Amino acid sequence: MAIVVAMALFWPQSDQMPDTSGLGFTSQVITAEVSEVVEGTCSFADDVSCRRVTFLILEGPDAGTITLEEWQLVPSSPEFELGDRVLLNVVPEAPALERYQFSDRERRPLLVGVGLVFLLVVLILARSKGVGAVAGLAASLLVIFVYVVPAILTGRPPELVAIVGGSAIGMAALYLTHGLKPLTHVAAIGTFASLALTVALSAMVTRLADLSGVVSEEASFILVLETVDLRGLLLAGMVLGALGALDDVTVTQASAVWELHGANPQLGPSDLFASGLRVGRDHVAASVNTLLLAYAGAALPLLLLFGLSGLPLGVIANSEVVAVEIIRTLVGSIGLISAVPITTWLAARVVAPPLASSA
Repeated sequence: MAIVVAMALFWPQSDQMPDTSGLGFTSQVITAEVSEVVEGTCSFADDVSCRRVTFLILEGPDAGTITLEEWQLVPSSPEFELGDRVLLNVVPEAPALERYQFSDRERRPLLVGVGLVFLLVVLILARSKGVGAVAGLAASLLVIFVYVVPAILTGRPPELVAIVGGSAIGMAALYLTHGLKPLTHVAAIGTFASLALTVALSAMVTRLADLSGVVSEEASFILVLETVDLRGLLLAGMVLGALGALDDVTVTQASAVWELHGANPQLGPSDLFASGLRVGRDHVAASVNTLLLAYAGAALPLLLLFGLSGLPLGVIANSEVVAVEIIRTLVGSIGLISAVPITTWLAARVVAPPLASSA
């Protein structure tokens, strides 16, 4: 009920969405197919090389062929082959020759195919729990795109929106996957307790580090939107990033204690806690390394640039873009570590109450 009330208080209003008309966004995208590729001199200068690509527009009122000219060819320029499916941005108010712009390659059929394989694998292995897990995944996406993103864009405090949205995601994912039972209650309480600690620690460290939040091209682009607090957005990202790992740890710990009790019902709370904690230590060690590798993998191109710079490691770590990832890893790891004893202790007390064990 607290989550529902909080979501209602911070619910985004459509009339408060920022005006992005001057930012170059387009909401119209069409599918086209490459029908011809010609490289040669540009139409506006004989000494400049250009690539002229003819696209066959497959939908919309201008269905037919259109030729786009690309100059200043660089290694990152897309390579086209006949028959390639692409997406073109449409700018209706632009002149006819500038109305269509290359957006990206058409990858949606591939994404759908990989998604279906993923669903099949989950359902085959996890069976009924797999259905709940997929439902929880759908609920998470719904909360993020219907509530979290619009609420932040309309000026709601990003950190509070992330806490409320993250709590809703945690509740939905846990109960849709594992059902209404004591194990899920324990995992939920352990998740929220650890999440509260992670939020408090993230807020404190972010303030002490004096982070601006401008750590990527996307963040600097959002800077023009006066409704979005970039520092709060940075904290919100830390909260949501830690939530997924917290769910994993708390469910694993609660499930381990239940299995230990099932294997030996004579074990009391202290014995269950000690045994479960030994399992948790291994899990934490693996999870901490997972967080580090996940962040390092995402920032690998940036790390390569720093490697080329020849700067000392301390100077590299001090830069905001790297310091943010270090803080994410360390704060998230502290939240994970705290989740293990909290969840394990609570699970041991629930599955084998002290009074029952002494009797």
